[in-house]
Amino acid sequence: MRMTSIFGKTLREEPAEAETASHRLLLKSGMIRQVASGIYSYLPLAWRSLRKIENIIRQEMDAVGGQEVRMPALHPRELWDETGRAEAMGQTLFTLQDRRERPLVMAPTHEEVFTLMVKANVHSYRDLPRILYQIQTKFRDEARPRGGLLRVREFDMKDAYSFDVDAEGLARSYDAMVQVYKNIYSRCGLPAVQAEADSGAIGGKDSHEFILPAESGEDVLLLCPGCGYAANAERAESVKSVQAEEALLPMSEVHTPGVKTIDDVAAFLGVSKSNTLKAVFYACDGQVVFITIRGDLDVNEIKLKNLLHCKELRLATDGEVEGAGLVAGSASAVGLKGIRSVADDSIKLGANFVVGANRPDYHLLGANYPRDFEPDVIADIALAQEGHDCRRCGTPLEAKRGIEVGHVFKLGTFFSESLGASYLDNDGAQQPIVMGSYGIGVGRLLSAAIEQNHDQKGIVFPKAIAPYQVQLVALNVENPQVAEAAEDLYQRLEQAGLEVLYDDRSETAGVKFNDADLLGFPVRIVVSPRNLNQGSAEVKLRRESEAQLVGLEDVVGKAKELLEAD
Repeated sequence: MRMTSIFGKTLREEPAEAETASHRLLLKSGMIRQVASGIYSYLPLAWRSLRKIENIIRQEMDAVGGQEVRMPALHPRELWDETGRAEAMGQTLFTLQDRRERPLVMAPTHEEVFTLMVKANVHSYRDLPRILYQIQTKFRDEARPRGGLLRVREFDMKDAYSFDVDAEGLARSYDAMVQVYKNIYSRCGLPAVQAEADSGAIGGKDSHEFILPAESGEDVLLLCPGCGYAANAERAESVKSVQAEEALLPMSEVHTPGVKTIDDVAAFLGVSKSNTLKAVFYACDGQVVFITIRGDLDVNEIKLKNLLHCKELRLATDGEVEGAGLVAGSASAVGLKGIRSVADDSIKLGANFVVGANRPDYHLLGANYPRDFEPDVIADIALAQEGHDCRRCGTPLEAKRGIEVGHVFKLGTFFSESLGASYLDNDGAQQPIVMGSYGIGVGRLLSAAIEQNHDQKGIVFPKAIAPYQVQLVALNVENPQVAEAAEDLYQRLEQAGLEVLYDDRSETAGVKFNDADLLGFPVRIVVSPRNLNQGSAEVKLRRESEAQLVGLEDVVGKAKELLEAD
């Protein structure tokens, strides 16, 4: 392909709306264009890269017996009501009506329709196991689209589903899919980390995310350098420190004028935050819930939401707190009545805590569980943090930011039981089909790859997913000798099976070099009058600073050698 023919233009100015490196570079390189918030068009260069990612996914899926299908993007609303996910997805779900006023949804994922398709085609245990997949457009009305392709409202995703006769079969399918994902990331040049994760609204029990370490990532990954444990912060478990044992003291009240936050309370009274208990107020489906947690810890809202089984969890408003008779900044579970009370199990790991006295400007010293207060529920609802000890081996955990590039779930029988998808076992009894779900966002994978592989000049594409393998740059292309030599090289490179983007534009050397670095294809070849005088061309890898002078007859072989070794 010649740059004078390719559709799309690189930008000289930095895109003002770009939030992340990948967003900036995809816009600046002319690979994508925003149509609306969270909605993008893919231009030819991006589309070539996306198709390569899709082909890698297809090859790895097919290698484990996956069969590709295509499901509709429009679903009847009642199908999602039947599984309860319409309500669980809430405003994230795009909804509409057809001309007969029948409610429809634009699918954010496809468990329901896949389950129905299998229900119609699987009757006996002999029909199982099966792995089916598609690469299809999904729609999610994200509250805050951001980061270019990292969080969008319309996107292409590979979603796959396994169907087995029992939990043992699901475990085998799950392990096979985990290996498929590892193969995909390896082939795309991405060092993704497998981490335990929460299943969210999709349902299921066991769940893992694949996280690509990147400072711009929205996810926080907690890693144990000792045993290799890795988990998303939403799911991670850690060992909470235990306070030194001491005799229980009687409660006493202390005046704390204007002191409300845990930091202020600890400083005012000269105690550590771990010797305090803080109160946090949440609204669970509109009902205020009183949370008690040790002052050095934070509430993990995912754990809390799963514990309470609520569809919507948010911090309570000032009005809701006041209406419940609570005193913000001076509240505690001591004497609490008429409000659901939940506590983190850290209340058991200390004694003689400082807590609110439930009246302004006063706190209590020497509060102890269960002598002075007893919550309705006690559970681990704390957010694991860097420096906490690993629950498995005791090594302090490390935190890294990252981008989710894949998610796998053991769904079990939730969807098959909800929609009546069953099979006849060896004894002729009806059994629910056991399911797994496996997703990779294709555009997100491209964006994550750029987040991981770029420098101050532009993208540094992994060779397997680069739009082109070679950028051929002709300097002073108006010079007949340069034009002839570059054209000959272009033909020979293509005849050798290499993918080449030939910069045949009448632009300055600076513009051409800047665009070559911006686009970031693995190999760059430069033809110039100076090099031609030596019968050579410059050849270099994008990620290396120094170029090599290679004889014109040997350039094709050198390019292939660099690509194979890279």
